[in-house]
Amino acid sequence: MGCPTSDPKSKPVLVRLGADDANTLSSYIKLTGVTRAEAIRRGIRKLTDDLPTATH
Repeated sequence: MGCPTSDPKSKPVLVRLGADDANTLSSYIKLTGVTRAEAIRRGIRKLTDDLPTATH
């Protein structure tokens, strides 16, 4: 499964998106040139700011 890495991605996630969210994701991918998976990872990382300090 892919190249060796120090940060393996072993947790698959299936998400159903509405049209607006899918369009936003598509626009982001086209603008930045990243993969869909990387764009989603970046979005998840931004959620860290919303978590209470003790949980991350």
